Amino acid sequence: MSGSRNRKSRPLWHPALWPSWLLVFALYLLSLLPMTAKQRLGRRLGCFLEGKLKSRARVANTNIATCFPELDEEARKQLVQDNFVACARGFLESTHAWWRDMSGYCEEAEVHGLEHLREAQARGRGALLIGGHYSIFDFALPLIACHLKKPGYMYRPNNNPVIDRMIENGRRRHFGIRPFTKRELRPLVSFLKKGGEVWFACDQDFGNKTELFVPFFGTDAGCITSPSYIARVSGASVIFVSHLRIPDGHYRVIFSPIQEGFGTDKQKDTEAWSRYIEDTIREQPDQYLWLHKRFKTRPEGAPKVY
Repeated sequence: MSGSRNRKSRPLWHPALWPSWLLVFALYLLSLLPMTAKQRLGRRLGCFLEGKLKSRARVANTNIATCFPELDEEARKQLVQDNFVACARGFLESTHAWWRDMSGYCEEAEVHGLEHLREAQARGRGALLIGGHYSIFDFALPLIACHLKKPGYMYRPNNNPVIDRMIENGRRRHFGIRPFTKRELRPLVSFLKKGGEVWFACDQDFGNKTELFVPFFGTDAGCITSPSYIARVSGASVIFVSHLRIPDGHYRVIFSPIQEGFGTDKQKDTEAWSRYIEDTIREQPDQYLWLHKRFKTRPEGAPKVY
């Protein structure tokens, strides 16, 4: 923890951060590759990392075994490998979003439910867009933001200031998008009240910040209730959003109908967005972030998953 604080307090050009700058330069060079080359490299990189990151492979295997008990060992092993490939491709796609032109992808992406977003915008009270951690996370940001009038997003700053600068500069270059950290709830609420639209992926395990548990593929998963609080105090319309790389190599964004009454019952709210994410995962199960310990926090008395 102290090492993270020290890195944050150092100036960006401190010699201790020079390796990070070299990494940023290497990623910039990778961003110059054509997208077809990124996809091929992503497959090779994903297969390589599966063999090297054995602890993360075990996490992915445990998650998939928990959520898809009907899969036999061979199918589960294949899905773990496919997940590493999808995540590696997503990382390389993110470099494209950070430095390259995204206008063509924004125009070509398949979009469903845009009428629901337009209805929320017409209400004039802002829109809270609740999503999940799918493999095209950063690449999806401009695909969504291009349909927003006043875009924003929630994020957790990276502990490394050089990497954080790279990521945030890459995100903010699209459509004047406004970032908010978890410590900026009041500015976020004000932004929503003025018609802003904020994308919030709230589907990870937040440890001791867990407020309740809801079923996720039949197993209780710890969740926060910030979306319900934000919706209640801001009056914003709530829409669920998904973003996937579809088998033909294109990309698809779906906006759900407005979730009427969201914010009045945090248990029902959380069950609703968790169920939406689960339904999206079932369509393309390789594209979720199975490398994350989604079931790390357990209800009192429940057995550990990992």
